[in-house]
Amino acid sequence: MTRPPTLALFGRKKRRGEKIVMVTAYDMTSALIAAAGGVDALLVGDSVGMVVLGYPDTLPVTVDQMVHHCAAVTRARPGVPVIADMPYGSFHVSPRETVRHAIRLVKEGGAMAVKVEGGRRRGEVIRALLDAEIPVMGHLGLTPQSVHKLGGFKVQGRGRGAADLMLDEAAFLEETGCFALVLECIPATLAGRITRALTIPTIGIGAGPETDGQVLVFHDLLGLYDGVRPRFVKRYAELGAAAVEAMRVFAAEVREGRFPGPEHSFADEPDRPAGKRRRVPGPAAPAGGRGPDAPGYLASLENGRGGEE
Repeated sequence: MTRPPTLALFGRKKRRGEKIVMVTAYDMTSALIAAAGGVDALLVGDSVGMVVLGYPDTLPVTVDQMVHHCAAVTRARPGVPVIADMPYGSFHVSPRETVRHAIRLVKEGGAMAVKVEGGRRRGEVIRALLDAEIPVMGHLGLTPQSVHKLGGFKVQGRGRGAADLMLDEAAFLEETGCFALVLECIPATLAGRITRALTIPTIGIGAGPETDGQVLVFHDLLGLYDGVRPRFVKRYAELGAAAVEAMRVFAAEVREGRFPGPEHSFADEPDRPAGKRRRVPGPAAPAGGRGPDAPGYLASLENGRGGEE
């Protein structure tokens, strides 16, 4: 029997010097593709707002939407830990409200942990989450939910003062109890310093090669999103272009009458009189002699997909 996934793999890989591979997922299909590709963990990111829901940034994403997408990912049973982003506004009001929202992501969404953006100013809510037995992944650097405060999507931690402050924030998050830390869009040398200073693993995105692992957005990695394309994104496929070409060929074949062909169509049985339908057996009648005349029998046929072709 396969052991269920646990968050222990993060610390174990850090201790062994093994790189951690994480990718975002937003539904059953993306979760199964990522898991089959061998990733170590899935992040149901609030980036769903930009690459799936059509928002200009992550700020409009709601808790309800995150629960919906998280549940779609966990129903796939990907066999790896699933972490859910806490969306903007879900952890800004009070620790009590933060816990209430996070419990929904765990109970309804099936998440194993949540990710919270920010450093010291999030200390109270992180401690409240941990008191509620909800593991927390931290996030420093370019925190997309603070895009307006930061003046746009810009590299963070440049300069000695900013670097020292981020080192302090990272140490605080480890001390507070975060099991891992995402470092986004910071100088590679700073990411290396933070990684060496912490005992918890760091997951980089635009943070250079010295972090303990890497994460990318599913749609960016596979070439499915043509919106903002950060410098740190490497496309490993161009599935968007391939999908457009497939749609073009489909449309042409339909208009030219080449689809569907005989191999995609159904023929009648040659020895069956025209107009006569063959009954497909449904579920057997229940024990005790209840047959077609028994109450509820027709409903049982429908539920069992019995009926006529």
